[in-house]
Amino acid sequence: MIPARYAATRFPAKLMQILGSKTVILHTYDNTVATGLFDEVYVVTDSDLIFQEITHHGGKALMSTKNHESGSDRIAEAVAAMQVDIVVNVQGDEPFVKRDPLEKLLRVFEGEAGKKIQVASLMQVMTNQSLIDDPNYVKVAVDKNMFSLMFSRSVIPYPRSKENTTVYYEHIGVYAFRKQALLNFTNWEMTPLEKAEKIECLRYLENGIPLKMVVTHYMGIEIDTPEDLERAEKLFE
Repeated sequence: MIPARYAATRFPAKLMQILGSKTVILHTYDNTVATGLFDEVYVVTDSDLIFQEITHHGGKALMSTKNHESGSDRIAEAVAAMQVDIVVNVQGDEPFVKRDPLEKLLRVFEGEAGKKIQVASLMQVMTNQSLIDDPNYVKVAVDKNMFSLMFSRSVIPYPRSKENTTVYYEHIGVYAFRKQALLNFTNWEMTPLEKAEKIECLRYLENGIPLKMVVTHYMGIEIDTPEDLERAEKLFE
């Protein structure tokens, strides 16, 4: 499922911006399908324009019937009546989707240990200090078993000690859920940290469900700002 809201706060209409010869949202859809990992791929949107962009090019799209605060809420509405086990949320502003990170994400649900996983997500190591300091980039701190401890737009962990090298992880907004965990999410009220940080996955942590985090080494560029689009154009070239 690819949630696709037209009226983004920081960069309105970002999903309909042209990157190379396609819109950002069409790149995301086509590259997700091309991984070959999924039984079905849908764009779930509140926009007639995005709906037409996907279906006109032979893709599958669903229109939301309600207003939603988050992409997870939008997806939950779409899958509520579907017979599915694992639902993957690929953000619409991730035009450089590749198979390997998504395959690693799905693998955590396998085996006996995987039966206990309710939600998983991707992260990548950050080395650029300006991006580490940038609140547009969500950071995640994890425990020794790679379960999330906290997500924040602030710098976490704070490097009070200068004696050790601090590793920073950027949270990539690509999730995999068991269907029931996703439906539970929509029945919970927004939580205090979620409201403060504007990070939806904090709702899971505040309800006692840690996310299994998976390190990936390449996810391309998430298009959140016009500057991100410029960086994506250079990468695309």
